[in-house]
Amino acid sequence: MHLSIKAKQIGGISLIVGLAVVALSAIHLSTLVKISLEESGARADLLVAAIFQRARLVVPGQADPYEALRQDGGLRSILESSAYSKSVVYAAIVDPDGVAVVHSVPDRQGKPLAPAGGLDEVLALPRRQQVARVYSSESLTLEVGQPLRLGTRDFGAIRVGVSTLLIRQELWEALKPAMVTALIALALAILVAGVFTRLMLRPIHVIRGGLTRLGRGEFGVKLDLPQQDEFGELGNFFNAVSAQLSADRSQLAGQKANLEAAVEHIEDEVALINPAGELLFANPAMRRALPPESFGRPIDDVLPAGHPYRELVQATLREGQSRGPVSASIPGPLPPGAAAPEGDEAAPPATERLVMAHAIKDLDQQLVGVMLVSRDVEYMGRVQSMLNYSRKLVALGRLSAGVAHEVKNPLNAMTIHLELLKQKLSPTTVRRRPRAAVAVPAPASGLGLSTPDPVEVNGPDLSAALDHVKIIGSEIQRLDQVVQGFLKFTRAEDLKLQDLSLGSVVDEVVRIVEPECAKSGVALTVTGFDSLPPVSGDSTMLRQAFLNLALNACQAMPNGGQLRIAASPLPGRRVEVRFEDTGIGIKPEHLERIFDLYFTTRDRGSGIGLSMVYRIVQMHDGEIEVESTEGRGTTFRIVLRQA
Repeated sequence: MHLSIKAKQIGGISLIVGLAVVALSAIHLSTLVKISLEESGARADLLVAAIFQRARLVVPGQADPYEALRQDGGLRSILESSAYSKSVVYAAIVDPDGVAVVHSVPDRQGKPLAPAGGLDEVLALPRRQQVARVYSSESLTLEVGQPLRLGTRDFGAIRVGVSTLLIRQELWEALKPAMVTALIALALAILVAGVFTRLMLRPIHVIRGGLTRLGRGEFGVKLDLPQQDEFGELGNFFNAVSAQLSADRSQLAGQKANLEAAVEHIEDEVALINPAGELLFANPAMRRALPPESFGRPIDDVLPAGHPYRELVQATLREGQSRGPVSASIPGPLPPGAAAPEGDEAAPPATERLVMAHAIKDLDQQLVGVMLVSRDVEYMGRVQSMLNYSRKLVALGRLSAGVAHEVKNPLNAMTIHLELLKQKLSPTTVRRRPRAAVAVPAPASGLGLSTPDPVEVNGPDLSAALDHVKIIGSEIQRLDQVVQGFLKFTRAEDLKLQDLSLGSVVDEVVRIVEPECAKSGVALTVTGFDSLPPVSGDSTMLRQAFLNLALNACQAMPNGGQLRIAASPLPGRRVEVRFEDTGIGIKPEHLERIFDLYFTTRDRGSGIGLSMVYRIVQMHDGEIEVESTEGRGTTFRIVLRQA
């Protein structure tokens, strides 16, 4: 069958676009299925946790724990709340025989609960099999459960069922925009192919040849299109662009890469909204702040009334003028599937941000969109603080190198001459010259450089002179230690970042401090590190920081006490490590200075340890806080970023 060039081009472009749409749709569907399964599992896990916590409060001390569970109104409310979940179909507590003790559906209470497959098993499958399980001909019920024990015997289990039918319904709502977009893209591809082919038929070979040469890197190619029509204009434009491409290609590529990287990785939240108020683009920071499935939806539907983002965008669209920056308290994003807090329920923590809405206009000054930019005020302050701290360390390092050199040389000379003076003043030397007094230089008066007359030292005077020499020697040694500590603190060190487990770091610290704790009668406990995600850090530096904090805690409890090292994950891909002791505490007037270099409240302390801890945490882009009550104990809190 003979096909024209026009038909071939339209058919080829349509086929390519269609295959791309199908492939992207398959990838999109598998991704949505995985996300939906994970979200359903998360909702089920939250429900299981709530049921478990309520059961722990109800069961203890009850003669008939099963009956206590049936009569508890709080547990009934939690079970019935499963009806408001998008994918959960039931929640129940069953006895060891699988009989429902309490059930979200009262009619099924007291009846055996049929076994069902585990949601975790489906999540462990490849994505293709996950899609097959969700879209199987029959509706499946996948369970998330947790066993219950009463003392040493099995008490029962918590079982929460998730329906694949409900998951499919949820996926259908998410797939509708993608299907519409795919159909529109295909229709536009066919239309554009037809128009393009009709326009390009006559001079197509000339332009193709020019494009081929241009594609090979032959910039500066000129087309020979003398006709006085659109193709002639296109040829002239092509020639001009070809000449300019050679100069601009590298610059544009670099700028494009830098711009994309900047928008994708900056801490600022950036979004683009069209004149209809629909969200067109959001960088990763903004996507974390917005509810799921926000793309393509009006900003009025995505954000609640009164939200600063919504009000600023509405004002910019209405007036056509840029607004801001304004300082606003932005509420934190809700977890997927969570309802807005009501009454006394705790809302996600808010952050203070600077918000700007830039009006985007075309050449005719017509509004074509709004760019929303939100900047974390706290993060800006942290960056500025770290920058100032780094500048101070650099300046201090340069100063310390010169000061240490100028101080160490006199110290070495003083140490040598002091040792010679000790030898001359030693009793052995004096006994070798019994008839002569030991002559030592008399103290010089003022700042004069004249050589003083010798002073004769005999008997008790000799002993006193030796005592003074010992004092001078100890002070020289102490000054040398101060210089060494100063150099250690200001010496530039390279971070050797790697993905590491804080549990292994803490294990090494515990092995070192256990003898010190046992000596002081301190009970040491470590919790929360087994399930802690890895962090990006320098294991040597973090071990040094943790060791300083643990030893300080032991030394703060000379008469015994408790030291607890605990860890837990935080929102925003962060982890928290706490050092809690029941020691003597820190006076309120000392709390603001404990991280200052050489500040110490101990008689034999150097005042360097906590300064090093603060520096190490800052180098890891972390945070450190301290809370203390005099006579009751101290808590150091370190926040680090996940790997």
